[in-house]
Amino acid sequence: MVALAGAAVLPLTAMASGDATPSKTARQDDFAAASKEFHVPLQVLLGVAYQESAWEDHAGRYSTNGGYGPMHLTDVTPEMLAGGDAGAVGRADLKTLAADPALHTVEAAARLTGLSAEELHKDPAANIRGGAALLASYQKATVGAESSDPGKWYAAVARYSGSAHQQGAAAFADRVFSTVKHGARRTTQDGQRVNMTAAPDVSPATGQLGTLHLKAAATAETECPSTVECTFVPAAPSNGQVSNRPADGIRIDSIVIHDTESSYESAIATFQNPGGSASHYVMRSSDGAVTQMVPTKDLGFHAGNYSTNMHSIGIEHEGYAAHGGSWYTEAQYEATADLVKYLAARFDIPLDRQHIIGHDNVAGPSSALVSGMHWDPGTSWDWEHFMKLLGAPIKGAHGVGRVGSVVTIAPGFSSNRQTVQICPADDPTGDTTACTDKQQPSNFVFLYTEPSRTAPLFGDQAVHPGGAGTDRINDWGSTAQAGQQFVVADRSGAWTAIWYSGAKVWFYNPLGRNTVPAHGVKVIKSAGADPVAVYGSSYPDAAEYPAGLSPSTQAPLSMYSVPAGQAYVATQPPAATDDFFPSSGAVVTGGKKMYTIQYNHRVGLVYESDVTATDLPALGHHS
Repeated sequence: MVALAGAAVLPLTAMASGDATPSKTARQDDFAAASKEFHVPLQVLLGVAYQESAWEDHAGRYSTNGGYGPMHLTDVTPEMLAGGDAGAVGRADLKTLAADPALHTVEAAARLTGLSAEELHKDPAANIRGGAALLASYQKATVGAESSDPGKWYAAVARYSGSAHQQGAAAFADRVFSTVKHGARRTTQDGQRVNMTAAPDVSPATGQLGTLHLKAAATAETECPSTVECTFVPAAPSNGQVSNRPADGIRIDSIVIHDTESSYESAIATFQNPGGSASHYVMRSSDGAVTQMVPTKDLGFHAGNYSTNMHSIGIEHEGYAAHGGSWYTEAQYEATADLVKYLAARFDIPLDRQHIIGHDNVAGPSSALVSGMHWDPGTSWDWEHFMKLLGAPIKGAHGVGRVGSVVTIAPGFSSNRQTVQICPADDPTGDTTACTDKQQPSNFVFLYTEPSRTAPLFGDQAVHPGGAGTDRINDWGSTAQAGQQFVVADRSGAWTAIWYSGAKVWFYNPLGRNTVPAHGVKVIKSAGADPVAVYGSSYPDAAEYPAGLSPSTQAPLSMYSVPAGQAYVATQPPAATDDFFPSSGAVVTGGKKMYTIQYNHRVGLVYESDVTATDLPALGHHS
């Protein structure tokens, strides 16, 4: 998911004379003033800002790429990488990852303008001045002289992208000059009206690209099946890590399904901005066209968990999770299914919901980060249809077995209409102006604390400590999703209970209509009388790292455990703990193994030595 993160809301500083509120044209005036001060053609300045931020200030908050303000000036910290899509909490190389100069254009802008970093972060007028100063400096460094002709700023614009590759820099510059040619007009979320007049006669000097001396991307060829339209545009190098999976010993065992929460073009542009996230692939809604942005051998920072990033491939889908699945077209489903089947065959990834997961199913890497993990692709991704397209449908007649057996959640989609509350914060399009209850086809069942619809919804311990859950669309903690597997804990009339997040929770399941008995699964329980610790990452012990390599650290997720007497489904065989050092290419494999289990809506990890595992090849009586 491409989204915003951030700090406190701060007021705009550009004010109309005598007004207590910002002028509706203040930002337009700020662009004009900066253009004049730094001799950057106004169309170029507006075009760059439009591609970077759509002229939004984001109220002083930083984006997922650590970018601030309309000009997306970057100032990435180790904390951003720890809690962002890199999911690198606990890694000893956080400071090194964040030290890349490409992630700190705020510093360069501060030197050029004399403005403080705080001003460049929070004041949109200052931020625009900083971006203009950067563009002017790039123009002088590449071409050697300013020009009133917008087309002769092509190299400066390409450098502003921050891309280390010819393809990425050119793609950004081409988008900017397309905007220059066609013009744009919009009102920002804070009410600023910005207008960029079309300049169809501008001719970009694309030959200037050579002055940047950029390398072609190492992988110019796509890794896609022949049945999909596929192009390659490299993500910013800092949004992932070069590796050699699986030849270097790093297994690829899962595929993560995301949605962009933005347009297709915006997601591609975002992944080219240094300091943030990047999935391996982006899928267009209208026709299922694909842009690959990270070679599969490399790590993409997409899942918010470094251990998951090490072992997965990420696929983003143009769409908005709050829009009831309207963006998830059949063309997109079918193209993604072809791509997933191709990747699964290459890397021997099982085609089941334990290995083809959503971003909302990824474990939080630390206790502090669990509650903020993403919830895409959301309640309206039709998992049952998608798995059928993969040739791996949920098999068997609906029903539920005895206590201790395992069920697969299978409520259908079109007929499974659930009511969820959608609030403005859940919908980045701006179409949702007030919190609204909507009934729509859904891929989940609600989970209750007792076998009654009047009982409180179960509240995830990280999201609602000690409290009930809600029907908010982003409240993943009170739902079990199609394809997920759980151990039956109890039955009462039309209700079924499962072990979930360390508790017994209930869902309405008359005659087993929302479940299918599962076969051939592995069930784990505590090996003793004590609760089993649940983890979000899978690093070796410190003593297992060779000399000269700083160990990554991890701790149990403080709010979670597997109590004695409860049982959970292991989603795959236990795997050795491991870690990766991109500077040397070293892979460290530990001597311990961990199971990945379906713990709640998300997965968790437990040490093999802490549990007993039982294979359940068959089930008993079904009703």
